[in-house]
Amino acid sequence: MTLKSNIVDAEPVIMEQRMKGLIASAQQGDRAAYQQIYQQHIGQVYALCYRLTGDKDHAEEAAQEVFIQVWQKLDNFKGDSKFSTWLHSVTSNVAISYLRKQKGWLQKMFNLEDSAVADMPSEGLTGEIDLDAIIIRLPERARIVFVLHAIEGYRHEEIAQRMNIAVGSSKAQFHRAKQLMKDWMGYE
Repeated sequence: MTLKSNIVDAEPVIMEQRMKGLIASAQQGDRAAYQQIYQQHIGQVYALCYRLTGDKDHAEEAAQEVFIQVWQKLDNFKGDSKFSTWLHSVTSNVAISYLRKQKGWLQKMFNLEDSAVADMPSEGLTGEIDLDAIIIRLPERARIVFVLHAIEGYRHEEIAQRMNIAVGSSKAQFHRAKQLMKDWMGYE
């Protein structure tokens, strides 16, 4: 047994306490504290928005909407869970809601089919596999379900509730996503 194994890593504890202080200050209207929260979490929020929307511009807009919602609803955060868990939930809800709004507008404007992205050529998928590039190619619903279930760890019941679909639809979309990804990566 080494001395190092008996020492508690204080960094996560200190960071969590610092975050609690920032949240408390931001809840009191401190914009500088909120700016620090934003700076610490924008990368994670953007990454999830990008995986869900499949588009850089949409991800940027959705991420900004997330932080507008967080500012407006920060008083709702009571500290019962980690802030990052609460923020993740807000991000998922906002990104999915954003997609619903965008999809309606895009379909009306361009009369798009849900599978348009899946019909893109699969050039460049040989050699090193860029999983994010493959995920982005998935049709919208399959992509959202895949990201929420396989990457973010949501159960199909939770996904169905968030997306207002049946549990069976969530499972079917997940299966569809896996099958498309296997095909695109050259697996049988």
